[in-house]
This record gives sequence, C-alpha cells and structure tokens, in this order.
Amino acid sequence: MQHHAEAGDELAAGVGIANIPTLLMVLYQMTGDARWLAAPYAPNRPYGIDDNDSGRLPEAIQAEIRAAALAAIRAHLAGRPLAVPRPSDAQLVRMLSVSMADEVPPSYGQIIAHGLGLPPEKAPQRVPLRIPSGFKVVVIGAGVSGIIAGVGLQDAGFDFEILEKNEDFGGTWYGNRYPGAGVDTPNHLYSFSFSDYDWPKYFSLRDEIHDYLQSTARRFGLDERTRFGTRVERLAYDPSSAEWRISGIGANGQPFEQRANAVISAVGVLDIPLVPEIPGLDSFPGDCFHTAQWPAGLDLTGRRVAVIGNGASSMQVVPAIADQVAAVTIFARSKQWAAPFPKFKAPVPAPIRALFRSVPLYQQWYRQRLAWTFNDRIHPTIQVDPDWPHPERSLNATNEAHRRAFEAYVRDELGDRQDLFDAVVPDFPPFAKRMLLDNGWFRTVARDHVTLVPDRLARVEGSTLIGADGSRHEADVLILGTGFRAADFLASLEVTGAEGQRLSEVWNGDDARAYLGTAIPGFPNLFTLLGPNVGLGHGGSVIAPIEAQMGYLCDLLARMFDSGAAAVEVKPEVHDAYNVRVDAAHERMVFAHKGTSNWYRNSRGRIVAITPWRHDDFWRMMHQADLSDYRLLGTG
Repeated sequence: MQHHAEAGDELAAGVGIANIPTLLMVLYQMTGDARWLAAPYAPNRPYGIDDNDSGRLPEAIQAEIRAAALAAIRAHLAGRPLAVPRPSDAQLVRMLSVSMADEVPPSYGQIIAHGLGLPPEKAPQRVPLRIPSGFKVVVIGAGVSGIIAGVGLQDAGFDFEILEKNEDFGGTWYGNRYPGAGVDTPNHLYSFSFSDYDWPKYFSLRDEIHDYLQSTARRFGLDERTRFGTRVERLAYDPSSAEWRISGIGANGQPFEQRANAVISAVGVLDIPLVPEIPGLDSFPGDCFHTAQWPAGLDLTGRRVAVIGNGASSMQVVPAIADQVAAVTIFARSKQWAAPFPKFKAPVPAPIRALFRSVPLYQQWYRQRLAWTFNDRIHPTIQVDPDWPHPERSLNATNEAHRRAFEAYVRDELGDRQDLFDAVVPDFPPFAKRMLLDNGWFRTVARDHVTLVPDRLARVEGSTLIGADGSRHEADVLILGTGFRAADFLASLEVTGAEGQRLSEVWNGDDARAYLGTAIPGFPNLFTLLGPNVGLGHGGSVIAPIEAQMGYLCDLLARMFDSGAAAVEVKPEVHDAYNVRVDAAHERMVFAHKGTSNWYRNSRGRIVAITPWRHDDFWRMMHQADLSDYRLLGTG
C-alpha cells in the first residue's frame, strides 16, 4: 500500500507542475470533452520559445485543469480507454493550434498523427518487402544518421554492415568534446522516434547526448553490425555486377575492400573541420586546435586564451571556460543572433520525468508542441516580403518585430557595456544564419577580462595575434571555433559512378545536389542521408527528416525488388526539376539574404546544406517512393 501511495503522490506532483497546454491535449483525448479546447481553458500565446507551462491562464483555471487531468489520468491508468483514441487529422490540427495558441496549417495533421504514432487516415500504398538472397547494404558512418539507417535496415530484415572511422557510435557527438558542447534543440525533440530516454535536463550537454546515442545503438544490437576504426576512402560502382566496391583502411591499419549492392552515406555534414588559412598560424608556440579536436585533459586555468570565430561552438566554449582563464580574446569577424535560453542547464523535475514515463501520451504531445515551436512555427516569418521597406535589416513586419525583441534582449544582457552593442548585433535579419541560443554569451563578452575583436585574425607572429584592425593580443592557447566544411558533401570519400565519373567533379567540388537530398543521377543504389538540402536552417531537430529519408529508402528498395531490378538510378530530369524548386524556394527566404554569409552556402553562393521546406512538406515528399522517378537497372 505504501508503494502505491508514493506512486500516486508522484503522479499528483507531476500533474501539479506539468505543462498546461500539453495537459489539455491529454485531457481531451482521455475524456472526449471538447470544452477543454475552448475558452476559458484554451492557452494564451507564449513568449518566444518558452514552454508556456502556465498557458498564461489564471491560477484558478490552471487548478481546474490540473485536477481534471489528474482524475482522467488515474482513470486511464486504471484501465479506462481513451475516449478519442484517433482524432482526425483536422482535429489534430485544431488541438495543436489550441495548445500553441497559433494557426497551425491544415496540412499539418498528417505529421502530427505520425508523431503521435497514430495510423494515417489514408495509408500509403506499400509493396511487400522481398529482399533477394545475398543483397547487402553498407552504411558509412555510425552517428545519428548511421544509427537511424541501422535500425531501419534491421527492422526491415536487410543484411547490412556499418563502417565507422571512430571507435564508437556518435559521429559529431563522438568527436566534439569541447567545454559547453550541447544541443540547441530540446532533448525530447532531438531524439529518435523509436528510442525514448529519461532525460535529466531539457537541453543536454555532449556527454549525455553521446550516452543516449551509444545506448540506443547497443540496445538495438548495432554494435554487432558495426566495424569501428574503419575508414572508407573510395566507392566505385561496377555496372557489370550492379555492385559497389568499397575500399579503405581497416582497424588493423591494413587496406580492405568489399562489395555491397547498395551504399548509404551517413557521414553527415559536420564531419570535416574548417581550418582557415592564417599567415603564421604554424608559428604559434602554444596549444592550437579546432574545437572538434579538443585535447583530452587540457587545463586552461590561469591561461590567456584566444578564440577565432563566434559561431555555435565558440558561443558555447567561451562562457564555459570564462571562469577558469586569465583572459579571453575573441576574433569575431561576423556577428550572430542568439535568442533567450530560459531552460539553459535547467533540470527536468523528478515528478515530470515520472509523468513522461507513466503517461506516454503526455510525452508525445509535449514532443509535438516542441516540434511546432522549434521546427516550423517561424517558417512563414522567414519568407521575403518584396514590398518591405527595410530589407537590409529585416524581411517583413514579423521579422522586424523579432529583431526589435532580440535587440532589447541583447541590451539587457550587456548591462553597462552598451558600447559593445554595435559590435555584437548583426546588420542582417534574424534567422539569416541559424538562430543560436544564448547560454551567457552576451554577459560573458561584457566581462572585464574578455576582449571582443570585431574583425578577423589577420596573422600570427609567435604568441602575438594581430587582428585585421591592427590590434595586437598575446595568447597562450589558440582555439579555432571555425566550424566545418558543411558544403563539401562526401568530401572525405572518392566516389566513382556508373560511367567512371567522379562525384566531386559532378558536383564541381562544393555544389552538391541530390533528388530529395537522397539520390544522384549516375550513381545507382547510392543514397545520402542528411544529403544536400536536408539540413535545417530555420531550427529544430534534424533527426525527423533523416528518419523520413530512411523510411523512403526502405519503400524505394521494396519497389525495386518488386520490379525485378538490381539497382535504381534517379532520372536526371527528375533530379534537375527538384533542384530548380529547391533553389527557387530558397531565393524567397532569409537564407539567401545578400547582407551575410553562412555555412549553408557554397563558394558560389548557392544554398546547399539546408532545406527550404517545412517539416511536414518534406515528410510528405518522403512518405512513399515513386518508382517512375527512377531508371531501373539490371532487369532480366
């Protein structure tokens, strides 16, 4: 009896501090009472990206909702079925609109249903998956994309192997171990749909993310399908056998070669560090390294540290080390927008963690709210208004309002260092670069022992660093927070296609293109997860589109097998038409703004790294493969 009483107290405690807009969704599905979706219970619009836990409702109304929700949840846990087990897609849109106090597009119902694990109103036409004997798939990379590929292939019954250059799972999260490294998307969204986790924080740091990836991979047995310490260097397609020859250096340091019927690239985009060419850099006598190559055991106590760059990694590193070092000098040739981060380092209260575990519907709806907030809510606001009178600073009226709110926030954070305002506030519109979350950056640059150089590092003369503005600075440690070669897709591999063409030449180096970010003409049965124009610029978790890609691939291969073909190759005209649409969509968005540069673009200015699509649009594109988009090879 004591155990049940404690469990009941824990549930009551969780509901007592739970998110009101999420509770309302649970309450409606459990009771079927539509009054919970209307005034006076409907939440008011939140501020910024806040969870809006109170719904901005009067305390008496909140108390009424919590009491009713607790009773409904207890009845459900005791065996009462959901009154509305499968809301229609239209109902789901209305529910999320109420929960967010926002206008959710009518077409969004399908992806909400998918996210809640509900069957589609109109099921896609699938063909039975009959995998031919001996058909093998090789996955290159064991990070987020590789784990998604492995789980998808395993569930479908494929013979597959994962080849990974590192010694463990994790990809980006394996390599990046710098202080402060963490997610800018909530954990409950930045996680696999097939792998729940008891997150202790709302936004986790690197070690916890890596533990999640590693434990998920091992729980699904992917360690038994993965060869670590194995670097793939070359892929070459053999038309005579419809196979890929894969070669590189194995864990024993010896060359290896093997064959596969299909190859999935899961190498990601944040893989190859970008090291700038700075005169004299080699002359620096102290520790000098890229953030992705942070030395183990490095002690910065009392040392003079210089940081090049002020992107995501630098914005995380500098506040994390500021209390240890004697001085920090930051060379910031460009500026970044950063939004308030109310849940930075905030723990998930134990009663809420218990509520997530005991009431999956609550966690599912909480995740759906995060998906709208971080994935797609801002998408309409980053479209260019051609009649807007101030295009140099904003795109439209809403974007201008965002700018003013962010400027006010920065002024508050800088305190008595308003002299830094012009040096840290961008001239370009908000969201032209991926919006960062402020983990203390503005307060840190305002500290006495921190020097911000609003220019590039021009040259290095021993321990003296000389800025483009002529200023001179002494340093003991030099940290390169200069990002990655994100536009150079598959740059670590030499890939040769069906007619002997090299992919690097087809792409002219950094001008990568693929159909649905997944398939490339002339390269049969080669598929790219998180390929060109799949990454996210407007925010959110990239895990969902990668999972959508993997579902598409399994459906495509099933249709290929059903046709009797040995390989598929996307038709050039289909590929080209898709990329025309991508480019045209980007030209109407903030990412193409002429007033800035970003890692989304290649050397020609074309946006190659991120998608212009809303999540639900891309999900529908990937929901079912169309074999008529492809040439069938090796039939009969």
